[in-house]
Amino acid sequence: MADIWKMIAGIAIFILGMRFLEDSLKTIAGRPFKLLLRKQTTNKFKGILGGAVVTGILQSSSVVNIMVLAFVGAGVIKMQNALALMLGSNLGTTLTSWIIATVGFKFNIENLALPITGLAGILWAMNSAGSKWHRWLQFFLGFGFMLLGLDFMKTGMEETVKQVDLSQFNQYPSIVFVLAGMVITSLVQSSSATVALVLSALYSGGISLYEGAAIVLGAEIGTTIKLLIAAQGNIPDKKRVALGNFLFNTITTLVVFISLHPILDLITGSFGLKDNLVALVFFQSTVNIIGILLFFPLLNVFGKWLQNRFHQTETEASFIHAVPVTDSELAIQAIEKEIRHFMYHVIDFALDSLAIKNISVPTIHQAKGHSERSIPEKYEFIKELHGDIQGYYIKLQSNTSEKDKTVRLESLVSALRNAMYAAKSMKDAWGDAVQLSNSSNELKYGYYKLSQDRISTFIHQLLSILDGPGGEQSEKMIQLYYQVAEQYNQSVQTLYKENIYVHLSDSEITTIVNYNRELYTAKKSILLAVKDFILDTESAARFNELPGFIR
Repeated sequence: MADIWKMIAGIAIFILGMRFLEDSLKTIAGRPFKLLLRKQTTNKFKGILGGAVVTGILQSSSVVNIMVLAFVGAGVIKMQNALALMLGSNLGTTLTSWIIATVGFKFNIENLALPITGLAGILWAMNSAGSKWHRWLQFFLGFGFMLLGLDFMKTGMEETVKQVDLSQFNQYPSIVFVLAGMVITSLVQSSSATVALVLSALYSGGISLYEGAAIVLGAEIGTTIKLLIAAQGNIPDKKRVALGNFLFNTITTLVVFISLHPILDLITGSFGLKDNLVALVFFQSTVNIIGILLFFPLLNVFGKWLQNRFHQTETEASFIHAVPVTDSELAIQAIEKEIRHFMYHVIDFALDSLAIKNISVPTIHQAKGHSERSIPEKYEFIKELHGDIQGYYIKLQSNTSEKDKTVRLESLVSALRNAMYAAKSMKDAWGDAVQLSNSSNELKYGYYKLSQDRISTFIHQLLSILDGPGGEQSEKMIQLYYQVAEQYNQSVQTLYKENIYVHLSDSEITTIVNYNRELYTAKKSILLAVKDFILDTESAARFNELPGFIR
């Protein structure tokens, strides 16, 4: 039983190593690799080659595929070229398997894994986070973990095979092994980990080459699940590329599965690869080459087919996509409702950022599962919704010529812009808020509680203005402005009193100063948003002339 747990621990350590590698490479690779990927999108052939090379170097198809999704979402890569990059990336990720098969089982892995993991781990812990050396040490620590995990899998599998007769599974049809590979890879989110486990089982004699190949085929499908999850959101092109990658791997798997015996006979017979480990990895590479040969001629057609999937109407915007921009009267009403809805989301985001639960925001529409999203996920939603409304505004602007409508549109888009500024400031303040709320220093924690009370009071007053009857809104906003400005000035004066420095370090003082500024900027921005949304031109001009209002 202990050997099985050793094998499972090996899988966990291997996956942890992959995560360390991915996280470090995202930073180390940075701009050069992103530029290299962009340069490889001028045609489909270069896309396949570039995807294979970059993935081979980075040793992570996930990193490359997430980069591709970002490029597609930004509109800088054509659909067919993005799909070509995915095909190349699938081939490039097999380099890890080649390294494991040709080197990993040929010597005592422990002799290499322990010194790399030990030295890199100690130096990584001693080095300050964010430095260049810290990222490279994390890379080597991840590599050491991968070797250590592989050694655990290898020795655990060897002992398990001695105690458990795995040949009893030979009676199951090959489709069961395909499904097993798909499920395992979907759960661990790493095809490299699945292949490493299969190679360990194959090396130990626990499974045959045929069964191992079937599991690898399932892993080809399972590895696409992570990308499907990452593509969720309001950008249709991301969903199209993720679906394309899923269909590539699924269809290729089905084609190869039908011819599994002949292909393996060709590899072991005609090609003379008698080493099962090398034969399995050769098979994995062959599967991805077959996928390239199958789909490369069809990329343009396949790309056009995908363009008809996931239209932009699949958005979390509530009103604007129900009204064509050609009907300017109704369109302005729709964008007005949408921006009110947007401001509610920003206010709700501000409350969540400071963990304020005693205020209910009358959100017009909230997507399913939105309340369970994390703060970063909610911020990404707000950004996407902002972009969606902004795009609608640009189209509507070109269809509107009447002066009063144009003036109203300008006020609305100004409200949208300022509300987005408020969300950005709250996102920037959130990290400091988490730090202050978890502090054992009573002064820091007390300042966090004070900021909670002030934001809570501010939002309560703001909602009464936004949702209340007209007439007195301008005066209420001016009073609220003076209250915010006075609180900010009091906070600054308090933070620069000498007795504060007795209880806080210079760094802690700086954190609170920045936190205070971000909260003030957020309040100022949302006030400007509400001003542009509800006040007429004359009242808005009066508000703009208030003294000392930092813009």
